[in-house]
Amino acid sequence: MRKGKITIPTDESFVEGTKKISELWGADAVRDCDGTVLPANVAELADKVYNTYFVVRGDNRWAEKHPEETHRTFLMSERAIADGEKLTIPVMKGYFAQQIEPDWENVSYWEVIDRTAGESVKEWTADKKDGVVVLENAKPFHEYTVDFLAKIIWHPVQIYNYLTNNWTCEKQKMYDPAFPNTAEYIKKHMDEWCKAHPETNVVRFTTFLYQFSLVFNEKGKEKYVDWFGYGMSTSPAMLVDFEKEYGYKLRAEDFVDGGCYNNPFRIPSPRFRDYMRFVQKRVCATVRSLTDIVHANGKEAMMFLGDDWIGAEPYGEYFKETGLDAVVGSVGGGVTVRMLSEIPYVKYREGRFLPYFFPDTFFDGNEDAAVAELNKNWNTARRAIMRKPLDRIGFGGYLSLAAKFDKFVNRVAEVCDEFRAVSEAAGSAKPYNVLTVAVLNCWGKVRSWMSHMVAHELWYQQIYSYQGVLEALSGLPVEVRFISFEDVRKGIDKDIDVIINVGDAETAYSGGENWADEKVLTTLRRWVKEGHGFIGVGEPTAHASEKDGRFFRLADVLGVDKERGFTLSDDKYNIFAKKHFITEDVDGEIDYGEGMKNIYALADTDVLDIAISDRFKRSVNVGEVKLAANAYGKGRGVYIAGLPYSAANARLLLRAMIWSAGKENALKKAFSSNPLTECSYYPETGKYAIINNSDKEQTTTFYDINGKAAFVALRAGEILWK
Repeated sequence: MRKGKITIPTDESFVEGTKKISELWGADAVRDCDGTVLPANVAELADKVYNTYFVVRGDNRWAEKHPEETHRTFLMSERAIADGEKLTIPVMKGYFAQQIEPDWENVSYWEVIDRTAGESVKEWTADKKDGVVVLENAKPFHEYTVDFLAKIIWHPVQIYNYLTNNWTCEKQKMYDPAFPNTAEYIKKHMDEWCKAHPETNVVRFTTFLYQFSLVFNEKGKEKYVDWFGYGMSTSPAMLVDFEKEYGYKLRAEDFVDGGCYNNPFRIPSPRFRDYMRFVQKRVCATVRSLTDIVHANGKEAMMFLGDDWIGAEPYGEYFKETGLDAVVGSVGGGVTVRMLSEIPYVKYREGRFLPYFFPDTFFDGNEDAAVAELNKNWNTARRAIMRKPLDRIGFGGYLSLAAKFDKFVNRVAEVCDEFRAVSEAAGSAKPYNVLTVAVLNCWGKVRSWMSHMVAHELWYQQIYSYQGVLEALSGLPVEVRFISFEDVRKGIDKDIDVIINVGDAETAYSGGENWADEKVLTTLRRWVKEGHGFIGVGEPTAHASEKDGRFFRLADVLGVDKERGFTLSDDKYNIFAKKHFITEDVDGEIDYGEGMKNIYALADTDVLDIAISDRFKRSVNVGEVKLAANAYGKGRGVYIAGLPYSAANARLLLRAMIWSAGKENALKKAFSSNPLTECSYYPETGKYAIINNSDKEQTTTFYDINGKAAFVALRAGEILWK
């Protein structure tokens, strides 16, 4: 039996059970979980012992001694309409009083906004006794909000655990290292903790200084979630230090952002980018001071990519300064595998698989659902692991809950063995890539594999049609990069074959105002015309312009535009779909997810799929284009209305990329014909892996790197190595 590369949870009440499962799964590391305690003899259970460590929560005595050093966040009150000159706004309405309280001692940081006029209001008073802000000279029927600074008095992740796991333990307060007392305390405590835990090999930081934005409503339910949110790092100490370093003062509205809180779908303002850079530099320097202490005590430092991870951006410019040995994160699918497996400057990367061993999943009668969740998680992640393997995998939660379900436990054992087999075969060998593709958005490299996320890799109706593009890319035989509009302005790397632009109009992912830049437009037009590919999904290159009736600024490249009512007088005759290289593997209807309405094709574009209402029997000005291909000089453009992840859509995207790059002859090399199967080839070892991504037997034609064909039959979920 193989052993190693597996981490499992344990606690002091489940020692013997841990030993049995550890042997079955071949685990070589054990870890504790939030709310559990490691056994006294934990070093006897595995080669490595991970111990959870909280930098800014867990010591309520310190927090109570220094209440002024708690974390803060800027929040917006509910919107209020003035029906007279006096307006009273209750600032905490809609918020969870157990999590936050207004910082009445720092009202100088607050701001009242006339949302109707778009102006900051100067004359107002704050009434702590009644918890309100009062305007005496409001403009009738204008809408107003209060941007108020709030203290965080209960850690939001612990609130989540209270709700999910029915906790009743002491509520954890927080403390901010931006204040000098706490800054010294966390280093002193780090050293003391390391010396008090000689059994610990790996300090699993969960995580560092600032929690991603997670705010609860008055009913104790999640109100606002942004896995990338910097809002909970805004203490007065941070704001003062920012002003000293950057030479200007930030406003409350710089953070509240009209109630959008600078979420990653917003095009980041220069001021917010400055603040992000400031926080990253500060956090990474503090992390280094902690990892130095960990190393001095003979231990490794591991970062959990979650909870208080803000500022420790793994693709940010300062991450290399942290001195971290490892990163671990939750795996939601192929996208999060690649997000983890490509993180630079660490020795190893670990993925924590689903389901969590929590009572919301592991209860009597739910074993089949738990196994189904595991299988779905593993099958979607495995595609990405074939392209860029994780170094380790693991699970979290309460092992005693999962241990009650034999079917689940045995299935995990199979997954662990398969992961080790893939690691041994694929390991450090770089897979063959048919081309290089770059995903273009406002964030570029800093948010590699993080596009279109809200709360990690959760499903949202408005984004699954876009996130599916990344999920497909995570397991396809292409090298994937993430570039920004600044990268385009500087010049596109010569080895990039295809650029993909994905998202809704005016978002950071589509690009918004960047498409008003002549430099961006002309650079991309020239680049495509010289022989490259450009693929747009949703509302790519979209930006309204008073100078031009077109909405898609690169409609000439994509071959389509969106009708917004301004060009209805122009007759449109290109409404008939054609057969094409891109759609050769399509069987049945294509799934565009939420799709896109009112897309029409330009005159010379090849329409590949179009939806025409049965209400219209005309041959002009009807239909909504869903898929189109367009020749552009020596290059090519492709438009897709939406692309949720599926095996069929992954194949469609592969064909679209290959066609747009003019590499049709390269398709049937290291290739499997059945879309439910995929092939990875590792030139360094000469090995091929043919993978069945379905839960049924499949047959396929396998092509080696020279194009030689062979018939192959695969069992359900099988990986065949050749």
